[in-house]
Amino acid sequence: MFKKISIFLFTLVFLISSTLTLSACAARIGTSSTLASQTRDCKDKNAPCYKQNGKHYKVLSSSKNYSEKGVASWYGRRFNKKRTSSGERFNMYRMTAAHKTLPLSTYVQVTNLRNGKHVIVKVNDRGPFVPNRVIDLSYAAAKQLGMVGRGTAPVSIKAVKV
Repeated sequence: MFKKISIFLFTLVFLISSTLTLSACAARIGTSSTLASQTRDCKDKNAPCYKQNGKHYKVLSSSKNYSEKGVASWYGRRFNKKRTSSGERFNMYRMTAAHKTLPLSTYVQVTNLRNGKHVIVKVNDRGPFVPNRVIDLSYAAAKQLGMVGRGTAPVSIKAVKV
C-alpha cells in the first residue's frame, strides 16, 4: 500500500513539475520582447529587415522628419529586465519605447492627444505587434502621459534630435 502511494506521489510531482517547466518555456518563448530578430528576407536585400508573426518589417534608414499618429500602449513588469531588440535590458522605469520600423536609438516625442501631455523616449525595442498600435511605451512613459489606467491612448509621434 505504502509503495503504491509513493509511486503515485512521485508520478504526480513529476507531471506537475514537467507541466510547469514546459509552460514556463512556452511563456518565455511567446512573450519575449526580442522575438523580432534581424533577417534578410525582405525584397530590398540592402535594407535591415525582420520578420515577426509571419510579417516582414523594413526598418527605416532614417528618422529625419518622421511623424505619425495612432494608438499607443504600454508594457511593464512582464518584460522588465528582459533583453530588448537593441540588446539593452528593459527597465520599465526608464523612458523607452518599442516601435516596428524606427531605427533603434531614435528619440521621439510622444504626445497624448487626450490631455496634451508629452514625453521624450528612446526607441530600444521592436513592437507592438498588436493590430492598430503604433508604439509601445515603458510604464514610466505611460505614467507621465496619464495613460496607465486605460492602457492605451491616441498619440502623435515625432522624431527629435537629442
